[in-house]
Amino acid sequence: MSVAVFAAVLFAALLHASWNAIIKFGEDKFQGMVLLSIAHGVIGLVMILVFPAPAQESWWLLAGSVLFHLIYKSFLTIAYTRGDLSRVYPIARGTAPMIVLVVSLMILPDVVSFAQIGGILLVGLGIVLMAKGVFTHGEERALIPYALMAAVGTAGYSLFDGMGARASGHASGFVGWLFFLDAFLFTIGGLALRGRAVLPRAPRVWALGMIAGLASVIAYWIAVWAMTVAPIALVTALREVSVLFAVLIGILFFRDKADTGKLIAALVIVLGVIAIRI
Repeated sequence: MSVAVFAAVLFAALLHASWNAIIKFGEDKFQGMVLLSIAHGVIGLVMILVFPAPAQESWWLLAGSVLFHLIYKSFLTIAYTRGDLSRVYPIARGTAPMIVLVVSLMILPDVVSFAQIGGILLVGLGIVLMAKGVFTHGEERALIPYALMAAVGTAGYSLFDGMGARASGHASGFVGWLFFLDAFLFTIGGLALRGRAVLPRAPRVWALGMIAGLASVIAYWIAVWAMTVAPIALVTALREVSVLFAVLIGILFFRDKADTGKLIAALVIVLGVIAIRI
């Protein structure tokens, strides 16, 4: 992985944390996911009109990616509607790179060194450590199955996106169709469940949703492009450093407490990132 790709993926991770911070304090998490999907759909449609369509051999991979994106978003949304996922969410994000690593070593031609494998495991472990205290809270324990299914969704779409973008001949066209199809299906599902009440009325909420959606698209666009020029497992692990950036944003801007557990977890993640770059 070149320095330029390494820096680009870390920037994408920062963008990912930033758009999550924008919608973090919304009262209705399901509405937030639907609004984000609408933004994705609009931006995806523009990308479809601007960039070439993906090669025919990549469309089955695109379909698989859309399916796993829906699995991720659905289980995450179910968890949000049943309790506070803030303690459990790191399990979803930290477990996914480890799943991708195992599958990549089994089926992909990507070359990953022993040091990089260790780095991926350290990043995953550090992110999971962010979920300190989850096993002492009954509500959070009940949400763990949803977090693990969200991890399966994340790992699945990461693999399908990486392979699909490589086969597509044009990563930007692939990403455009991905966002458009995923947004269309999730928005239709949201309207079917809640009707028009799921749509916000305040212009400010729509504006924030569009800003968050744009940041989200750019962040993932960079990640998918990176998967075409670097091992998918490495890109997936670095992208999840967004959890560390989210913690830093919370400490710096939202006065979250920086306890010892978070600092240890952050150190483990940083060591993992260093190992990936060596």
